Amino acid sequence: MRAVLTWRDKAEQCIYDLAFKPDGTQLILAAGNRLLVYDTSDGTLLQPLKGHKDTVYCVAYAKDGKRFASGSADKSIIIWTSKLEGILKYTHNDSIQCVSYNPVTHQLASCSSSDFGLWSPEQKSVSKHKSSSKITCCSWTNDGQYLALGMANGIISIRNKNGEEKVKIERPGGSLSPIWSICWNPSREEHNDILAVADWGQKLSFYQLSGKQIGKDRPLNFDPCCISYFTKGEYILVGGSDKQVSLFTKDGVRLGTVGEQNSWVWTCRVKPDSNYVVVGCQDGTISFYQLIFSTVHGLYKDRYAYRDSMTDVIVQHLITEQKVRIKCRELVKKIAIYKNRLAIQLPEKILIYELYSEDSTDMHYRVKEKIVKKFECNLLVVCADHIILCQEKRLQCLSFSGVKEREWQMESLIRYIKVIGGPAGREGLLVGLKNGQILKIFVDNLFAIVLLKQATAVRCLDMSASRNKLAVVDENDTCLVYDIHTKELLFQEPNANSVAWNTQCEDMLCFSGGGYLNIKASTFPVHQQKLQGFVVGYNGSKIFCLHVFSMSAVEVPQSAPMYQYLDRKMFKEAYQIACLGVTDADWRELAMEALEGLEFETARKAFTRVQDLRYLELISSIEERKKRGETNNDLFLADVFSYQGKFHEAAKLYKRSGHENLALDMYTDLCMFEYAKDFLGSGDPKETKMLITKQADWARNINEPKAAVEMYISAGEHAKAIEISGSHGWVDMLIDIARKLDKAEREPLLMCACYFKKLDSPGYAAETYLKIGDLKSLVQLYVDTKRWDEAFALGEKHPEFKDDVYVPYAQWLAENDRFEEAQKAFHKAGRQGEAVRVLEQLTHNAVVESRFNDAAYYYWMLSMQCLDMAQDPAQKDAMLDKFHHFQHLAELYHGYQTIHRYTEEPFSFDLPETLFNISKFLLHSLTKATPLGISKVNTLFTLAKQSKALGAYKLARHAYDKLRGLQIPARIQKSIELGTLTIRSKPFHDSEELVPLCYRCSTNNPLLNNLGNVCINCRQPFIFSASSYEVLHLVEFYLEEGITDEEAVALIDLEAPRHKREGKWRETSSNNSQTLKLDETMDSIGEDDPFTAKLSFEQGSSEFVPVVVNRSVLRSMSRRDVLIKRWPPPLQWQYFRSLLPDASITMCPSCFQMFHSEDYELLVLQHACCPYCRRRIDDTGP
Repeated sequence: MRAVLTWRDKAEQCIYDLAFKPDGTQLILAAGNRLLVYDTSDGTLLQPLKGHKDTVYCVAYAKDGKRFASGSADKSIIIWTSKLEGILKYTHNDSIQCVSYNPVTHQLASCSSSDFGLWSPEQKSVSKHKSSSKITCCSWTNDGQYLALGMANGIISIRNKNGEEKVKIERPGGSLSPIWSICWNPSREEHNDILAVADWGQKLSFYQLSGKQIGKDRPLNFDPCCISYFTKGEYILVGGSDKQVSLFTKDGVRLGTVGEQNSWVWTCRVKPDSNYVVVGCQDGTISFYQLIFSTVHGLYKDRYAYRDSMTDVIVQHLITEQKVRIKCRELVKKIAIYKNRLAIQLPEKILIYELYSEDSTDMHYRVKEKIVKKFECNLLVVCADHIILCQEKRLQCLSFSGVKEREWQMESLIRYIKVIGGPAGREGLLVGLKNGQILKIFVDNLFAIVLLKQATAVRCLDMSASRNKLAVVDENDTCLVYDIHTKELLFQEPNANSVAWNTQCEDMLCFSGGGYLNIKASTFPVHQQKLQGFVVGYNGSKIFCLHVFSMSAVEVPQSAPMYQYLDRKMFKEAYQIACLGVTDADWRELAMEALEGLEFETARKAFTRVQDLRYLELISSIEERKKRGETNNDLFLADVFSYQGKFHEAAKLYKRSGHENLALDMYTDLCMFEYAKDFLGSGDPKETKMLITKQADWARNINEPKAAVEMYISAGEHAKAIEISGSHGWVDMLIDIARKLDKAEREPLLMCACYFKKLDSPGYAAETYLKIGDLKSLVQLYVDTKRWDEAFALGEKHPEFKDDVYVPYAQWLAENDRFEEAQKAFHKAGRQGEAVRVLEQLTHNAVVESRFNDAAYYYWMLSMQCLDMAQDPAQKDAMLDKFHHFQHLAELYHGYQTIHRYTEEPFSFDLPETLFNISKFLLHSLTKATPLGISKVNTLFTLAKQSKALGAYKLARHAYDKLRGLQIPARIQKSIELGTLTIRSKPFHDSEELVPLCYRCSTNNPLLNNLGNVCINCRQPFIFSASSYEVLHLVEFYLEEGITDEEAVALIDLEAPRHKREGKWRETSSNNSQTLKLDETMDSIGEDDPFTAKLSFEQGSSEFVPVVVNRSVLRSMSRRDVLIKRWPPPLQWQYFRSLLPDASITMCPSCFQMFHSEDYELLVLQHACCPYCRRRIDDTGP
């Protein structure tokens, strides 16, 4: 063990205490009246913390790393956060001596000269307890259940979490030996809690939680000021008046010095989970050391001995994985092991151990000899009766009694030494020197034998099992292999750090380096595999590898070198390698290769290893034939090939050896009739006929269709194989056939696909269709199996199959009552007729089921489809008529839904004005035939009730009169009769507030209008809100001839300022219509807006005269006052002018229905879509 100084710093005051942050990144020091925070990586002072008014004596960090505490002579405790911020302060009556955090509950124990306190973040107050003596130190147990207090009167008090004393330990010295430092062992592996105690009686002691002392007091010969454990509890640090920090084992055995200082050491700690130690001294010096523990070990064959915990030796059997621990209770300096001997060097002696028995697996050692003498050596070697000490250039041979028997002086430094065996007392040593010399020394001989001399220094050596070859690793990481007798360099390999010969095979060695294990057989190329560490031994198939401090036995299959020998037909050598350890597959490969090479002895051994009786019988029969005098190797090899299934090669060899009949027998026994025919060629017709007869008999009698299929496949008769497989439902066999067939063979593949469909395996059918590129069949397959997603994807890639996909999909949707989706699918497929029929059926169903909202929606969709179909000139007029008809029906059903809800449901949430407007709108609209589902009775009943409620008594009386001529349902009969009577008590007039106003001519229209929903004066159609059905303040106008829609929109968007001018309406008549046109003159006075200039205009004719505007009028309009219904062709756009701009109107961009903006926003919030056309609010398109 050695300590390397990492960094050092000097504070101005004494360092009384220090603490690490649990993650080890920061170090907190108590220096004077300040705390110093250091970065442990490089010793940078991060920040000094000021909070205390007097010297800080102690500091402790919580286990969770969130806070730390400091105690001072100013009698105060300060709690700090990990961000170095003070958050809490409390005081004692005397100066604070020590603080400690509970490792589990994070409760803080703070001790002063007269008492101690317990504080936790959960409680507001500090619970304090009196002490009989000054408390100098404290420490919590691992589980946080008990707190040990060390006192100046030599007493140790063990308290529970509440501060109650449970155990009291009185030290013999009493107040003459004050307890100065205590610490519980943090190891989780110890069965008992162990308390280490250091007092100023210069003793180190250990106690259990019960108060029982463990062992005896250990004398220190100095006054200890601090004691602390390593994180895992394996070592103890003690510092004090001897001006240094000493390293002890957990049992109190001194191991060495960490760092010598110039003044007393007041505190020392180990960085968590590391080998770094920090030391704080009286003169303010802070030193940070790294402890480096070297590996002390020894290896002989399968026994490995190594140092553990510095004072123990563990001997490990690498094959059986057994381990035995030898406790030396002193620092172990060197270890050597050889056969049944084990030598351990301690500081003042060398112990020689031997095994109890000669058993190779025995792990019980006993002391044979003790050499009580201090030795200085670099290397230690043990033999049967001697130990060898190596000190630089000198080798000494000592007997077990410590007597020096021989000494060898070398020319250069000894770099490597190894026992290579020999009789007891006459063992041979292999020695490598720095100057490149390699020697062999016998223990009983004074003269060293020079084996060879190379130019580079030796790092590692090993000799082969027969002592004929020597492997050397030099300082350049090169592995060199020499012939010992001829001194010839056989070969060399780069990137080596250690080398070992195989103890069971003369020609195999392994070496490691660069993270790889290299195995070399004979002079073949190196086989590599990844391996970390150093190779130290190679026994059979096991390689012993040392990585860091652990030795492991790696099982390495010897496959690579075996195959290297097989490639050169060296079967016997390959068998020797295989015996070291290869897989069953490798054994079988060796057996087959040897058999084909007619090396029957090796083949028999290999087949015996894998227990293959079939081939063993073959080998036995061949050997019997050889004994009978057969010598034809071609015939033997043909038999081997036929056993291996290489029938064509066997047939060729049979033919070459003149035994064609054997080839024919082989083919016919295997029922390979076609091959037999090919083998015969145009030979004897009788033989051919015989083959056909055998094949026919076999086909008639065998009754094994699977074999038949396999035979047909081998014969290339795929159609027959497919037919048999399909009829028996063998999907797996069909899959194999389909995948093996070439895509050009369409007929067999189509047969496969057909059978896949029949056998309910559409996935394989699809795979087969894709293989031959039959996309139409693939589409049909997807449709038949209802795999619509794949069908749609294929339709997107190949639009020509769109009809084949969407029409069946729509029909399937319709069959499954998913009519809306079916309609969209028909539409997408271009089948407008089917789409319209589906919508008509949907509409009819909705009406029959009284779902009038759905009926309105479907009629609107029908109208839009008719408009889409009207783009075809041949259908234009018929489709436009249908469009207007369906639009009208959609409006009627949309309004009637509210009437139906009012009359049929017990509660209604619609306003009376809304019900009044809707029923009036419906009454004016239903002048001709009443559509299916709409009840005139319900409409009139609603109109009568709401008219009466709103004061339209005349209209109510009219409605009741109308009801008398209709068939009334029994449920409202009494209500209507009562209403008819009570209405007669009301005045015979209507409230003027309800009278609708025409916004074009300002005429008050009667509530009951014979003309319908148009003005009685100017015939201008009313525009209704699609929610409240109030008359909107809009007037429709038309463009003068020659003005396009795009030009009109551009002129309106200009919003040019208006000039004072006079405009006159001019009426013109043509054959079919009358036109009201605004005639302008530049010198006239007045507004040029036809909507405001002629509000009092009275229409004399019964024909409707539309408002037509020219470019200047359009230019004068404001964009916000104009609403445009942008119908798709062949319809014309419709333009509407708002006469009350402040009253906002919203138009749905999809269905062009008008709403009061507030109503529309509310309805959209309720339904998340337009209430008329159900356009989603997140849909940006019209």
